[in-house]
Amino acid sequence: MNKRGHVLNAVLLSIGLGYLLEPAGNLETFETIVMIGVPVTLGAMVPDIDTAFGKHRKTLHNLPLLVGFFLFPELFDNLEYVWIGVLTHYVLDVAGSKRGIALFYPVWKEEFGLPIGVPVSSNRADLMTVIVTVMELAVAAAIIYELPRHGFELARQSIGI
Repeated sequence: MNKRGHVLNAVLLSIGLGYLLEPAGNLETFETIVMIGVPVTLGAMVPDIDTAFGKHRKTLHNLPLLVGFFLFPELFDNLEYVWIGVLTHYVLDVAGSKRGIALFYPVWKEEFGLPIGVPVSSNRADLMTVIVTVMELAVAAAIIYELPRHGFELARQSIGI
């Protein structure tokens, strides 16, 4: 996807996550959207810095970079949600565009993508961005609401309640 698609994805995802985490629709919801939205949007732009150096969709479109941004908040106590933006960038490039990305670069240069993607220049690129964002929000909702419930049920069963 292009920069516009990545920003659209990050903004829509941030709004959706804000409502998933604070569904009341009040000031706390808005604060959560901003708290998540700024770092997620910045993170969504990070992988495309490799258009200025290196090989685009390889140099900064790989799992080591994502792991680094995931671990960064634990090590330095900041940039808490940037990894979500980097991850959503990867998901959009893998699922939304025809080309895919080199997830294991520099060890393995092969690019991975799903067959459902559209060309970046397609007039359906924005629609694909929205579809991928809806899928990301569905996964986030399952993680936020369903995973804890299943974990609680499993814990209850393991102790015989």
